[in-house]
Amino acid sequence: MASAPSTIVFIATLIVLTTSISSMEYIVGDEGGWNLKVNYTTWAKDKVFFVGDTLVFNYAPGTHNVMKVNGTGFQQCIVTSSNGTLTSGRDVISLQTPGRKWYICGVLKHCELGNMKLVITVLPQTMAPAPSSQDTSASTKIAVPTIYGFVIALFGSILLLVV
Repeated sequence: MASAPSTIVFIATLIVLTTSISSMEYIVGDEGGWNLKVNYTTWAKDKVFFVGDTLVFNYAPGTHNVMKVNGTGFQQCIVTSSNGTLTSGRDVISLQTPGRKWYICGVLKHCELGNMKLVITVLPQTMAPAPSSQDTSASTKIAVPTIYGFVIALFGSILLLVV
C-alpha cells in the first residue's frame, strides 16, 4: 500500500520531468568537440534545435573559448567582451528562446582562419518527435533525449509506490 510521502514524491517527479520530455543535449562537434578540425556548418545541418535543448562545448581549457555574438559578429568574427566569454572547457548553454543563435571561438584567429563558429536556429518548444530508430548517425548517438531520464524516474517512483 502506498504511503502519502511516496505519492507526493511520485507526483512531484512527474511534474518536474514532464516539462523536459523533449529536451535534447547536443555535444557540439560530437566526438570532435569544439576545435579547429570540425566543420560546424556540416555538424548542425541535420539537427533541429528547440527551446529547452542544451549545447555542450567540449574543449581543453585554455585552448579555446565560446562567445555568443550577433549575426555581424559571426560573419566578421568580431570578438567583444560585452556578451561574456565561456572558458571552462565544458560550457553548457541552455537554449531558452527561439531564433538564430551565433557562437564563435574568440581565441587568436580561430574564428577567421579555423572557421570555429556555429550558427543554429532554435524553434519554439513543442512536443518534438523522438529521434527515429532508423537514424544511426554519430550525431544522433551523441544527443541524449531527456525522455530516458524521465522513464527511469517514472519506474523509480512506481517502485516507491509499491514498496
